[in-house]
Amino acid sequence: MKKIFLPVPVAAILLVMVSLVAAPAQEPFYKGKTLRIVVATSAGGGYDTYTRTIAHHLSKHIPGNPNILVENMAGAGHRIGANHVYKVAKPDGLTLGHFQGSLFLAQALGEKGIEFDTLKYEFIGAPVRDTRACAVTKASGITNMEVWFASKTPVKLAASAWARPREIPRMLKVALGLPIQIISGYKGTAETTSQTGFGIGVRRLADQTSNFAS
Repeated sequence: MKKIFLPVPVAAILLVMVSLVAAPAQEPFYKGKTLRIVVATSAGGGYDTYTRTIAHHLSKHIPGNPNILVENMAGAGHRIGANHVYKVAKPDGLTLGHFQGSLFLAQALGEKGIEFDTLKYEFIGAPVRDTRACAVTKASGITNMEVWFASKTPVKLAASAWARPREIPRMLKVALGLPIQIISGYKGTAETTSQTGFGIGVRRLADQTSNFAS
């Protein structure tokens, strides 16, 4: 099964899509069809937001101007969405996936829940590259790193299961000795910010990669 990654910025997608369309004399492959984008997080978070922004402009850059449908498929640290695109969705060019690039490292490390083969994907690009940082609420009492290091009570950080928002706090705890209690299992940024009264394991600022795939 051959998988194809679509690049961003959106303008670059046109170059890729041209190769997927039938010969110039024929009707565009995507005319009258619906292109589905599976987002591996819940609605309201960062991945969902910029996927929907891209979807809003994508159709006019594809010959045939297909309808664009965004579908959220959250859970298991992006694994449910990524596995669906690989195992369930037909490899017909009508389904894209958007999930974090660290899943490919997870496969290399032999982590559980990976049901795709990274080597069978064809990497083309990513919609964003960003740097991660932890965020804590005012209620935590943590105002700077010195206060955090001196805290007698572990600071609770919310994170999704298995994903980088959980792994980076684990590294900080082991490498720096920061008092951290990780509360994992959330499906995305929206839940960690709206349903918890503590910090967020990792937030994107501007060099971790996420990916579009089909």
